[in-house]
Amino acid sequence: MQTQTPKTYYTPEEYLQLEEKSEFKNEYRDGEIVPMTGGTTNHNEIALNFCTTFKFTMRGKNYKIYMGDVRLWILRYRIYTYPDVMVIQGEPIYEVTGTTTVTNPLMIGEVLSKSTENYDRTNKFRFYRSIPTLKEYIMIDQNEYLVEQFVKNSESQWIFTEYESAESADALLSLKSIDFQIPFSDIYEGVKVEVGEEE
Repeated sequence: MQTQTPKTYYTPEEYLQLEEKSEFKNEYRDGEIVPMTGGTTNHNEIALNFCTTFKFTMRGKNYKIYMGDVRLWILRYRIYTYPDVMVIQGEPIYEVTGTTTVTNPLMIGEVLSKSTENYDRTNKFRFYRSIPTLKEYIMIDQNEYLVEQFVKNSESQWIFTEYESAESADALLSLKSIDFQIPFSDIYEGVKVEVGEEE
């Protein structure tokens, strides 16, 4: 961002104006603008694999899937962010005008990075849980065959399931909010994972 004297607080409108001109993506967190780190090749492969498989498998069904570049507005916490993967049932509901920012994901997926995994597991998930339409949150580890799944049940409780496999083809991720399954072999296709590697 081309600012010589960084401000301590930005309005959402100021953020959106700056974001339009920025060469890099930034999150907005209730007045603060936070630069997003660049993704690794593993990160990109996993997100692309998931989106491609979903798009192909769910063709003709009433879902839309977006990867990385579509912005999400979280009203309760006044946050603009860019989830790695978002699935919307039906049509997107846009924030104000334009088609760059949506508000109604059914499922969100994040590919965990060393620099952001603590945030993705804690505060970011808390922010996501405030979205009324959200029913499922998936976190995919890029360094080992591990997927963490949180599903909102009819009592508004979030139920946790862990999928882990020493070999990529041994596990199958089944979404609960959508009739969709994907093998680990598809999620991690083309990804270099060292089994047992310490992060």
